[in-house]
Amino acid sequence: MSCVAVIQMVSTSDLDSNLRVAERLIREAVDAGARLVLLPENFALFDSQQLFRLAKHETEAGNISRWLSELSGALKVWIFAGSFPLLSETPEIKKVRSALCVYNPQGDVAGRYDKRHLFDVDVRDGHGSYRESDVIAPGNELIVVDTEMGRVGLSICYDLRFPDHFWKLRELGAEIIVVPSAFTKVTGKAHWEVLLRARAIETQCFVLGANQGGVHSVSRETSGDSMIIDPWGSVLSRCDGGEAVVLAELDFELLRQVRQRMPVLLHRR
Repeated sequence: MSCVAVIQMVSTSDLDSNLRVAERLIREAVDAGARLVLLPENFALFDSQQLFRLAKHETEAGNISRWLSELSGALKVWIFAGSFPLLSETPEIKKVRSALCVYNPQGDVAGRYDKRHLFDVDVRDGHGSYRESDVIAPGNELIVVDTEMGRVGLSICYDLRFPDHFWKLRELGAEIIVVPSAFTKVTGKAHWEVLLRARAIETQCFVLGANQGGVHSVSRETSGDSMIIDPWGSVLSRCDGGEAVVLAELDFELLRQVRQRMPVLLHRR
């Protein structure tokens, strides 16, 4: 059994405030026994207009990365840092990568995943039109990270709607899949839980969904309902809206049994 936590936030355009909240919630999770903590998408900054500026400053100063490294090392915990912007390989185009960086209990960077599927959709909410590709360049690589708890597959938010992404992570040996997100109020209410549970059932993995959960501005509201799901598709724990720490013990004997009794990976054609 391994205790893990997903952190739900209501991040704003105030970087310093967001980092203070994140640290408080991470410490709360570790005090409760968590060995792995997942932050939500855009935990450090919820403001698309400032992403390039923050990414440029991060390249020059490395403040967020240094803070995460020091915190994970001090608390001796795995931190899967939701997403924060890093410059793309061609910064002249003024786009960023939405990066999920992983820090091990020694404070080292153990992996990085750049969001592959970008949220370019129209939603019937106060914001209306979302075009992540205006400011974000998509990543290309699938990433898994080895931890003492098991192999962890990485995804971010809109990736959740693409089953092949998750199947490939399972083929790469994933036993846990993390989904840091900022699902809108509308899409989250309609699809968040069913998609998380479907991905868990299909891949026979534990799925950790850390969502943003509240009102960020006049036009932006996210759905919350962060949760942890087992390989049979059962919700182990969850929260509603607002800031929260969601904890669960992962039973890897259950994972072994589910995969042994229904070896879907062997049956796939």
